[in-house]
Amino acid sequence: MADLTTTQRQKIWRGLMRFWSQNWTKVALRQSDLLAAVNATDAWIDDNAASYNAALPAAAQSGLTAAQKTLVFCAVALCRVSEGTLRRVFGEVD
Repeated sequence: MADLTTTQRQKIWRGLMRFWSQNWTKVALRQSDLLAAVNATDAWIDDNAASYNAALPAAAQSGLTAAQKTLVFCAVALCRVSEGTLRRVFGEVD
């Protein structure tokens, strides 16, 4: 999957700032450092895509598209934040 565009990365950055602001979450980073973290995360995902694919069961390697594999990754990561966060994105997950 291709790297995100600068505009997409900025949308993520703004979305994270709004999310944390609305939830009164203190983040000990400057805005520029948060954008750098978004950029680094996007680069890491691209650099490690082959490793992630290799870690999946064979059926998932061949049976899921790149976009579907990314969604699985995101769902797992969201649940690591909290089940509430996962529900906000996917709806009911019980």
